[in-house]
Amino acid sequence: MTSVTSQADFSALYTVSSIFSLILYVIIVIALWKVFTKAGKAGWLAIIPIVNLFVLTKIAGFSYWMGLLYLIPIVNIILHIIVALRVGKAFGQGAVFSVFLLWLFSFIGYLILGFGSATYDKSRIDAV
Repeated sequence: MTSVTSQADFSALYTVSSIFSLILYVIIVIALWKVFTKAGKAGWLAIIPIVNLFVLTKIAGFSYWMGLLYLIPIVNIILHIIVALRVGKAFGQGAVFSVFLLWLFSFIGYLILGFGSATYDKSRIDAV
């Protein structure tokens, strides 16, 4: 009887985790949709999980091909930090904002970029 009870506990925990993950995904999609439209890209691309990383890479000033580096372990973490720094710079934000709010707490940072007064300017990236 304990096996059934523990399985029910695990199932309930999995359900709560799934609902939380779905809500977080919807928030990130809404935030990225606004960021993409500010950057002149199609907002609906934020819905597609892998494609949105390629679009973020393009917004950061890199080629779409650089998005393939997201598939390599460890390299993807370093690339994501670099992309976050460059996206933040393109929207006029500093390194601290980019690292903490676009990399660590991206759902908050992209909401701030999307719904805030920040504007996208690609020339900020080019002027390194």
